[in-house]
Amino acid sequence: MADQTNGPDSGKGGFLSDLFAPVGGFGVTFATMFRKVETEEYPEEKRPTQPRYHGRHQLNRHPDGLEKCVGCELCAWACPADAIFVEGADNTADARFSPGERYGRVYQINYLRCIFCGLCIEACPTRALTMTNFYELADDNRADLIFTKEQLLAPLLEGMLPPPHPMVDGMEERDYYQGKVTSSTPEQEAWVRAREDEPQDGLAPTGDPVIGVDTVADGRQATRDTTEAVRR
Repeated sequence: MADQTNGPDSGKGGFLSDLFAPVGGFGVTFATMFRKVETEEYPEEKRPTQPRYHGRHQLNRHPDGLEKCVGCELCAWACPADAIFVEGADNTADARFSPGERYGRVYQINYLRCIFCGLCIEACPTRALTMTNFYELADDNRADLIFTKEQLLAPLLEGMLPPPHPMVDGMEERDYYQGKVTSSTPEQEAWVRAREDEPQDGLAPTGDPVIGVDTVADGRQATRDTTEAVRR
């Protein structure tokens, strides 16, 4: 049989196909231009996330305002990306930030490292650390992506008081986690108001150091100092 591939008309089909190939490609483009766009119009239109979405972390509070974090550092140990830094401290009678013996004095999450795996919230024994649905964490400054305790703490809701303040009278640490505390009490409110009226020079009328309200500022300053050290 004669070889048909080398006939006089063998190159005609290849030439026509090469000629109309770009037209076919542009035809797909033109046809797509008139279809409805399926792209999300973000950030003008934001779709809601799933209920269990792993977004920005949050440090939760008890109903009276005391913090749930006890500074155990288990979340930092469980983090595979080494993104969490915790420094615990002891509660005192005049400066109580959480039920029990200790609280998280310094708490930082480096979102440059965080992979949002959720292992930290699984390791937390007090359900102090959870993940929200907030996901807009992009920034043009690396230092601003190191979140401190002040940024991660849940806001004060109705019935809550800003710590430090004592526990509810007659309640123990386990009573808090059993749901027996529902809000702050008049005794706690009176304690906080009394500390607000104390002198701001760091000395009580008796000349003893004041540990109440100033402890909050000291803790925040220590958090800032630690943050700057990490950034350097």
